[in-house]
Amino acid sequence: MTEAKTSKGFNLDKYQLQGINKTVPVVIPETGDEFEVTIKQLSWSKRNQLISKCLAWAANGTTSFDGDLYVRECLKEMIVEAPWGRTSEAFLLTIDERLGSALENIVPKAFGQDEDSPNPDAIKKE
Repeated sequence: MTEAKTSKGFNLDKYQLQGINKTVPVVIPETGDEFEVTIKQLSWSKRNQLISKCLAWAANGTTSFDGDLYVRECLKEMIVEAPWGRTSEAFLLTIDERLGSALENIVPKAFGQDEDSPNPDAIKKE
């Protein structure tokens, strides 16, 4: 791949998704079961779209965040190969807390610890 550098030596390739899927292990602590899923990386824009989809503004300017919807949407978007086939809404509605919690570890945090995560306190109330 050719490097996209600006006249000031900025390497854009360093910050673009490469389209390479990654195989990650998933462990269910309660049973000791372990398997692998293949995931694709979420782009900055797609992650922000999912966060926006899960935020709701009330008439008084307060916000609420639907964490369940965020996790489900991320899993459906990210998992490209798994032992159960396609990760769909119907599939996610059939799994128990043990498998759900293990899969949740794949999902990037919507807010908080990640340095590229938005700060919910920084969301201005209109």
